[in-house]
Amino acid sequence: MTTVGTTVGFVGLGNMGGPMAANLAKAGYTVKVFDLVPALIAGVKGATGTSSAADAATDVDVFISMLPAGRHVDGLYLGENGVASLLKKNALVIDCSTIDPATARKVASGLAAKGITMLDAPVSGGTAGAQNGTLTFIVGGSVEGLERGRPIFQAMGANIYHAGDSGAGQIAKVCNNMLLAVLMAGTAEALALGVKNGLDPKALSEIMQKSSGGNWTLNVYNPWPGVQETSAASRGYSGGFLTDLMTKDLGLAMETAMQSQSSIPMGSLARNLFTSHATLNAAGRLDFSSIQWLFAPELKR
Repeated sequence: MTTVGTTVGFVGLGNMGGPMAANLAKAGYTVKVFDLVPALIAGVKGATGTSSAADAATDVDVFISMLPAGRHVDGLYLGENGVASLLKKNALVIDCSTIDPATARKVASGLAAKGITMLDAPVSGGTAGAQNGTLTFIVGGSVEGLERGRPIFQAMGANIYHAGDSGAGQIAKVCNNMLLAVLMAGTAEALALGVKNGLDPKALSEIMQKSSGGNWTLNVYNPWPGVQETSAASRGYSGGFLTDLMTKDLGLAMETAMQSQSSIPMGSLARNLFTSHATLNAAGRLDFSSIQWLFAPELKR
């Protein structure tokens, strides 16, 4: 079982990865970090910066990645200069990226051929969860691998779920984010309807929170500015979970649905809404709750 004192390599230090790596260092792990943006390396308190992903993967017991898309994960591990050949034979790999299940299985298989155990472990909980160490990890892979990695997960999160074999974590994450997108779009639409008919957005939110329309977006991530001081909406929709990333995840939901011949009409509509919002409002780099602008364009700055 992994214990404090283990050396951890971490690649991908964005809004989520940086705080996650910092929490590992805070918990007492020796952490080596790398990102293509040098300033992000310097921002991880308690960790040792490296000059490349290869350096971060050398002589570590656990290697964690948090990258934007499947092609980046594939390239990091199995590419021409991939780190698979540099990792210890008994190393544990944890990929926390949200990617397509097929790539997760491909990389896991490639690493298994070298005697390396991989878990696909996408996260839920947003940037606040990453900073506070309260993330939810949705894990795909072997039970034995999960138990080896459990102390690592516990240093970064509050909830750990085993979804199944390799790729299962990604499937569960895709389902979750598709539902989140539907809920956010529906919440934004309902708030805009109420405000345009004379209701106060905060009062309406409180009513819906305690009624049958209550949901996570109303409770902790309200898309209307000024309703919740801690929400991205109240800081100009900056930071948080980018619209571009939500659009990407909805694309993954579409791919997963096509492979299984599943019907996802609500997910398809949500993808169209977020894609339109990103294009019409130049909102790709804003938090996904900025979808509120699509229903209340008067809020756009």
